[in-house]
Amino acid sequence: MTGMEAISAHNGWAISAIGVTIVFTGLTVLSLTISQLHKVLAFMERKKSDSQKRAEGAKEIDVSDIIIPGDMKETAREYKMIIDRMDAPFSLPRLLELSEKCGLNRPYSNLNDLIGSGLIEPDGEGYYRWKGPDNP
Repeated sequence: MTGMEAISAHNGWAISAIGVTIVFTGLTVLSLTISQLHKVLAFMERKKSDSQKRAEGAKEIDVSDIIIPGDMKETAREYKMIIDRMDAPFSLPRLLELSEKCGLNRPYSNLNDLIGSGLIEPDGEGYYRWKGPDNP
C-alpha cells in the first residue's frame, strides 16, 4: 500500500488537519502578541518612570521634615553614633552586626523603625544613608 491509500489507512488526513490547526493557532497567537506588544512596553515604561519619580521624590525630603518620635530619640542617637564610625553609604547587615556587638536592644526591630520613619534611607545601590538630623 502506497500513496493516498496509505495516508487514509493510517489516519494521515486527521493528523495533517491537527498539525495545520496547531500551526494556524500558534501563528494567530503570535500575531496577536506582536500587535499588542506596544501596550505592554508602554506599561513597563510607565512603571519604570513612576519608580524613578518616587525615588526622586524621596531624595527631595528635607531633614527638617523628619520627626523623631519621643521613644525613638535615644535609639536614633545610639544608631547615629555607630553610623558615624562607618563609611557612608553603609551596609545594613554590617550595621546590624555592629549594633548586636554593642549590645543594643532589639536591633532588627529598631532598624525597621528607623527605616520606616525615614531616618535611614536606601541609596538605590544596595546601601543605606543616614537621612535624619545630626543630633537626634
